[in-house]
Amino acid sequence: MTENTWKSQVEALGEVIRTQRKLAKLSLRELAHLSDLSNAYLSQLERGMHEPSIRVVKSLAAAFDLPAEVLLERAGLFEENANDGPQPDPIETAIRADKRLTDTQKQALLGVYRSFDVSPSA
Repeated sequence: MTENTWKSQVEALGEVIRTQRKLAKLSLRELAHLSDLSNAYLSQLERGMHEPSIRVVKSLAAAFDLPAEVLLERAGLFEENANDGPQPDPIETAIRADKRLTDTQKQALLGVYRSFDVSPSA
């Protein structure tokens, strides 16, 4: 892998972190608090200036209430093999990540969503 490719992937991950933070309506300071990272370091991650460790990715994913694999997948850094099982549903992921909803509301929305047959064969 060339250095330019790696740099573009680190920048893509930073963009995913920034986008997810904005979707969650969190300030940089709020996300830093939730993930136990400094504001400055988080800002540098979002700008693609540092490659985060696995611990940092897991901490950010936990702050977003997402599996770490989802953050990496959205940045193009992780692809599940077809043999590894089903891919996470983006709508279910968005519902689970919405900080405005209570756990009860999330479960209700997931139940309603799952009651619709949205499979390709439908």
